[in-house]
Amino acid sequence: MKGLGRVLLGATAEEMFAGDDADRFRRNRLRGRALSTALAQVIAAADIRQTRLPPSQSVLLSPRGAVIGNCGLTTGGLGIAPQSRLGFVQQTENDAELAMVGQWFETEWNAADANGPAVSALTEAVSAAAADHAPAAVYTQALHQLFAEMEAGTDESRIVDSATGIRETQVWSKLYRFQKDGVIGAIDKLQRFGGCIIADSVGLGKTFEALAVIKYFELRNARVLVLAPKRLRENWTLWTRNDVRNMLAADRFAFDVLNHTDLSREGGQSGDIDLGHINWANYDLVVIDESHNFRNRPAGKGERESRYDKLLNAVVKAGVKTRVLMLSATPVNNRLNDLKNQIAFATEGHDQALAGHGIASIAGTIRIAQGQFNRWQQLPEGSRTPAKLLEMLGFDYFRLLDLLTIARSRKHIERYYGTAETGTFPEKLAPANIKSDVDLTGTFPPIVEVNNEIRRLKLAAFAPLRYVLDDRRAAYERRYNQDVAGAGGGASVFRQLDREESLIALLRVNLLKRMESSVHAFALTIGRQLEAVETLIARIDAHDDSVAAPMIDDVDDDDPAFDQLGVGRSVRVLLSDADRVRWRQDLAEDRDRLARLHMQAQSVTPERDAKLADLKKLIADKLADPFNPGNVKLLVFTAFAETAAYLYDAIREHYPHRMALVTGSGRNRTTHPKLTADLSSILTAFAPGARSRPESLAGEEEIDLIIATDCISEGQNLQDCDCVVNYDIHWNPVRIVQRFGRVDRLGSPNAVIRLVNFWPNMDLDSYIGLERSVSGKMMLLDVSATGEENLIEAQAGNQMNDLEYRRQQLETLQSRVVDLEDLSSGVSITDLTLNDLRLDLGRLSPDERAALGRQLIGTYSPIFASDDFPPGALFVLRAATPAAERSIAKGDPLFPQALIYVGMDANGEEGRIILPHSQPKRMLDLLRLAAATSADRQAEAWARFDAETRGGDAMETWQALLATAIRGVTGKAEERAVESLFTTGGIEGSGGESGLDDWEVVCWLAILPPA
Repeated sequence: MKGLGRVLLGATAEEMFAGDDADRFRRNRLRGRALSTALAQVIAAADIRQTRLPPSQSVLLSPRGAVIGNCGLTTGGLGIAPQSRLGFVQQTENDAELAMVGQWFETEWNAADANGPAVSALTEAVSAAAADHAPAAVYTQALHQLFAEMEAGTDESRIVDSATGIRETQVWSKLYRFQKDGVIGAIDKLQRFGGCIIADSVGLGKTFEALAVIKYFELRNARVLVLAPKRLRENWTLWTRNDVRNMLAADRFAFDVLNHTDLSREGGQSGDIDLGHINWANYDLVVIDESHNFRNRPAGKGERESRYDKLLNAVVKAGVKTRVLMLSATPVNNRLNDLKNQIAFATEGHDQALAGHGIASIAGTIRIAQGQFNRWQQLPEGSRTPAKLLEMLGFDYFRLLDLLTIARSRKHIERYYGTAETGTFPEKLAPANIKSDVDLTGTFPPIVEVNNEIRRLKLAAFAPLRYVLDDRRAAYERRYNQDVAGAGGGASVFRQLDREESLIALLRVNLLKRMESSVHAFALTIGRQLEAVETLIARIDAHDDSVAAPMIDDVDDDDPAFDQLGVGRSVRVLLSDADRVRWRQDLAEDRDRLARLHMQAQSVTPERDAKLADLKKLIADKLADPFNPGNVKLLVFTAFAETAAYLYDAIREHYPHRMALVTGSGRNRTTHPKLTADLSSILTAFAPGARSRPESLAGEEEIDLIIATDCISEGQNLQDCDCVVNYDIHWNPVRIVQRFGRVDRLGSPNAVIRLVNFWPNMDLDSYIGLERSVSGKMMLLDVSATGEENLIEAQAGNQMNDLEYRRQQLETLQSRVVDLEDLSSGVSITDLTLNDLRLDLGRLSPDERAALGRQLIGTYSPIFASDDFPPGALFVLRAATPAAERSIAKGDPLFPQALIYVGMDANGEEGRIILPHSQPKRMLDLLRLAAATSADRQAEAWARFDAETRGGDAMETWQALLATAIRGVTGKAEERAVESLFTTGGIEGSGGESGLDDWEVVCWLAILPPA
């Protein structure tokens, strides 16, 4: 094409500039930009015009002759590559014929338009293909190709009806960009699928996102119900009141608020709602706060429905179409099955509800994923990585989560949204660990000795079935044994005798935990147990054998005879049916041991309490030397209300500022003389900034110390405070992180925050050993906030009940505070959802979308390697043939595309697969991160790349990486074909037949190694 003088284009420019399928192998040489650069230079030196009408033939004209044909000037038309139609080509044979063609050309040339649209289309296409593209162009090209079929659904204007006025509301104005994205995504999922789970991490504002969703539906005249745990009810009712503390009062929220527990009630009042006359079936939207409380689906007791079934049947399924928005930072706790029961609210319990979206069976998808999770847990520790789990879980589970959940972590927000708008999270100082003794005088026995005494307790007063005579046992089993659903889904019998022994183990654990909490709580509990033992001994001693006792089968639970002749509450035993001699002996042994422990515990007064003294010193040190200038606030958590009240009474007399006790409705107290002791008032006085206290109350004195139970460990914004104290260590490490989440939140005014943990004065292994010895072999009873007890058999995957797991997490929490999603050694839901990425595409203007449609395939951009980007190449590929399509799993949500990240070694040679195509979310997030590369760094990367590749012409290194990438995709298909033998979905075809020419490179990122 050297010396090209004039080009006469047809009136249209519809031919593919990049070629057709036959040119794929040429495109895969990755030299398109270099060729376009050369072509751009040739075109720049030529004179180009557009004909009046589309020519029916192509002409090549030179002084030596002319070639005329009815085929395009393409590789196929020129005979370089095969084409699908016959072509007829002629060549001039003499000067007369050449002159005739030349005259025709001059006539057309003189009439042609030098500024025709085809001229600009050609020059723009060539210039774009030769340009130094930014990483942002690669990212948007990837989104366009991956989500092209969903673009209409990602268009914000189509999801959110602007006529509602939602963007003019107060709540919308309070949202950060990432929260608005979450709201738009939730509205989309609610409208398309009937439900959505917002699973953003602790401290990211799920409540405000939910309020914006509620307002949108209220503006469309929807009736809305919020179901919240009782302790969080006031968090929601405030927004519906004409209250100066309601900063959203202008939005006039009108939703109803009920407690989770109200689902079990048939009548009475809940706030101002009469439960006896409520129309459960008339809600258009239900918002479930802390929806993980409904992760189990227990059977009802007797004729009563469980709360779960009441919500599903009476609210969701009945009456008007009901959409369900669920809020939870931990929708999956111990088992993947946790998700299934929450999804059922969105699908009204229909297992095939998402069949049209690639999920043939919700239950089957989760069952297979759970099996793969269990297999993953059996792998050697070195192989048990999150990356391996992502590979094993399968794309169906990935797609299920993507369809119905929105999940962003703090790291995700900081990395992909930046902190310019939100500000940074405060820096977490290393936790302070205080190991306290019990008694300043050293008189009280060490906790190990106390534990030994606890283990020797028979706790006979709480195990009446243990003493039923053998010949009477069958009647009690008929009366009290229960049919329950086992962990595998089948039916089993839960023996009441086993339940009693489990409760005995829990009572021992409770005693140990109360001893760990405070010697005062321990003394109170021991005292109550001692009283129960003495009462039962008196009942046995007073029993009259001469009175004829009825048979247990003949006595109803409410029969007055039970009060005279039997013992027990929920489980009742006739004394005539018990081995009273053995029972009394065990009770007497318990009485003596409990009396000794009670006396020792009562002797430790507040003045002798060593742990209390350590807390007082911590408070004094914080007052004298705050972490942040002027901030003396402290939030002290304990698991037990008795400990909280004890600490409050012991500290308030000498504490120089205002303080409060928060242990639940009706039991709160404060030293603030002008403040009522309701929860909202106390928390607002403690955290006026976080809770947006109105200016009219700005003069009120603040509370600087709160001692609380876990009634405020979830769902409260208290980030005015900068220090959380765990006065005792909760059984579940998640609770510790949730407590700290009250201050570790967006919008914190503090530069640093700290967690302080109180521990028994022993090493961690000994501490865990105490719990292991005291808990013994007990059935695990999971009492969820839905109020029913479920038998959970010990099984793989139930890590929170694994003491070794707990030891590892508590050891970590001694040195650093981890985020909630980091507590699990598995995978965060954040790794599996694509909502934010779709919304990035949805934000593009119509002109930007049109430009993307014109952008040539194969766009690429170089960036420099970093901690996030090891050297190599990240390819977005598309399967272009049936052979290549067989390399991608049928359920892959990105089918027929595949992403893969291939590394290179120190010598620039192709190396390992850094990220396989089973982890597209991580690679898309990396593309999103690369899109934020500064212009200066982009220019430097292009200069380096061009120097090393001669302007993109010497691409051998990158061609080798592409070949490795395609082998990586097809190789994984071979592995998946084998693994599919272990699933119920049948055998998937392998992709070993496909090669380089079967794949199209959509776009890619070149990650340059260090110079």
